[in-house]
Amino acid sequence: MASTPIYSYSDVTPAIEALAARSLQNSCIDPDDYVRYDVKRGLRDLNGKGVVAGLTEVSEIVSNQVVGGKTVPCEGQLFYRGYSIEDLVRCSLQEKRFGFEEAAYLLMFGQLPTRRELDDFMDQLASYRTLPKNFVRDVILKAPSADMMNSLAKCVLSIASYDDKTDDISLPNVVRQCMQLIATFPLYSVYSYQAYNYKEGNSLYIHAPSPELSTAENILSLLRADSSYSFWEAHILDICLMLHAEHGGGNNSTFTTHVVTSSGTDTYSCMAAALASLKGPKHGGANIKVIRMFEDMKQQVKDWNDEDEIKRYLKALLHGEAFDRAGLIYGMGHAVYSLSDPRANILRSFVETLSREKGRTEEYGLYSRVERLAPQVIGDERRIYKGVAANVDFYSGFVYHMLDLPLELYTPIFAVARIAGWSAHRIEELINMGKIIRPAYCYVGQRQAYVPIDQR
Repeated sequence: MASTPIYSYSDVTPAIEALAARSLQNSCIDPDDYVRYDVKRGLRDLNGKGVVAGLTEVSEIVSNQVVGGKTVPCEGQLFYRGYSIEDLVRCSLQEKRFGFEEAAYLLMFGQLPTRRELDDFMDQLASYRTLPKNFVRDVILKAPSADMMNSLAKCVLSIASYDDKTDDISLPNVVRQCMQLIATFPLYSVYSYQAYNYKEGNSLYIHAPSPELSTAENILSLLRADSSYSFWEAHILDICLMLHAEHGGGNNSTFTTHVVTSSGTDTYSCMAAALASLKGPKHGGANIKVIRMFEDMKQQVKDWNDEDEIKRYLKALLHGEAFDRAGLIYGMGHAVYSLSDPRANILRSFVETLSREKGRTEEYGLYSRVERLAPQVIGDERRIYKGVAANVDFYSGFVYHMLDLPLELYTPIFAVARIAGWSAHRIEELINMGKIIRPAYCYVGQRQAYVPIDQR
């Protein structure tokens, strides 16, 4: 056999390019076939309505209402176990306490905790907020990656090796595993970033978590060299965690959680699969796109108060002539919400306050103008079947930017929050588990006679 040239691990060779071209040639499905066979692409019909694939009591998304026998769009609402997210955020602020842990308890166990129950839950999380001896050295500091979501998934799969009951899917054991992951996700995320940052030639900081601090406080304390943060910084990060903790059973990563759980697999494999889904720029990585779009906008738009200039840039985005030329205005529109995303509405009021504290009110003004003008531009340029409004990613990235969080941690912080919702849905799927989730695919290729290899 002839010797082959040696390539580096990451090289795409001409031979691989040729194989990819063959896949492209032989795997393209006629778009008309999706209509012909009535396929709900993305599990959505032609009007964008999701196919009902399951039932849940964990959370509810409201985007329309029936008026006079007709379904019409309404202001978006989000409920955790029947409780409005607005009420959960407002009450935690009024009582001057952090609300993410309460939201996690509510999602997982189905009712609001008493003060004693919440204290016990937080104490349990604090006791779990630790890693096995040498785990940081042996797993996190070795082969650090620039992709924190891959590092986070690596940590989740590696920690399974330290669990004597990895494959035990009894309810008490799964609850224990989920609580441990909720407690340790901040550590995996921040330590993985610190390892990567050190690889890039910067100082290495590995702070121990503090048992008396909330999840939001620990994130800031672990991340910053001096572990300092303001009351308002911690609270707005806590609000972000609450808003991202859960969003119905139909989002991609949560549906992944249900699908993988239905196979009977272990908690660590399930959460690694959910992380892989969340990593995608169409899901958890969207707020990074918003930040990068605005960085480009700030370079291209000379006068941030000139609405005509802003509109011209937004039109250029839609025409694929600006930023990444994808034809999208990132942070605008949502698969479910029409008139408004309640999470964006909540964040907006706090973003203005934080922008004043950080001296970035001009930047906030630009965000506000884009939020108001983008739906007009989209409506003028494109035919849309429902309203368009800012989604939670529109403001969450700006919040993280003002908190000086590194871009690499934006999606992992989303995961730090969403692990609460994933845990609730995994528990719900296990309790109500029936058949393995297996949708149907229709074969539309040609049947062919086998040709012996020497005759091809």
